[in-house]
Amino acid sequence: MSRRGRFITFEGPEGSGKTTQAARLVARLRETGREVVATREPGGTAVGERIRHLLQHDETGDGLVPEAEALLFAASRAQLVREVILPALGRGAVVVCDRFHDSTAAYQGFGRGFDLAAVDAVNAFAIGPAVPDLTLFLDLDLDLGFARMAGRGGSADRMEREARDFHARTQAGYRALAAREPDRFRTLDAAGDPDAVAEAVWREVARVLG
Repeated sequence: MSRRGRFITFEGPEGSGKTTQAARLVARLRETGREVVATREPGGTAVGERIRHLLQHDETGDGLVPEAEALLFAASRAQLVREVILPALGRGAVVVCDRFHDSTAAYQGFGRGFDLAAVDAVNAFAIGPAVPDLTLFLDLDLDLGFARMAGRGGSADRMEREARDFHARTQAGYRALAAREPDRFRTLDAAGDPDAVAEAVWREVARVLG
């Protein structure tokens, strides 16, 4: 029987560089000859991308109640796990995901103020056995994160437009999650030079891959 692959996720507040660092990691892993599956949340499947558009960009999504928002994130995640993540892990690939279930715990649990036990139960139902082997939490000062978002240009999505206190609760939530699961989480300072952050990411990934 083939060896299970490895599942690596990136988490962090807005502007922390998750997408950039995930892409850099994917490219470096592929240079080693490994099969690497790159995906994102919400999204990563045809169904998930439709849900992503509704959650982030569709004007219809502006009327979503927080409970529906949380369940839509979970629905996208459940589809991604069964359609993409579990099959890839089963054939020994490395899966790199830009956000995963910890985003719901941070944004909907801490940010929206939902009961964490309820959020954990929804997450567990959605992901099944697809628990990440390594979660890289790119921590960043909120002011710097907002400055980076402003520098990107373009229109902010629905989550990015939330008030600062919401994002402060979310960041505190990530830090609490990292403290709760220190064996899975690695907290990295995302304020530095992107090359230095990428090297820190690589050190942690190399440890997990052996």
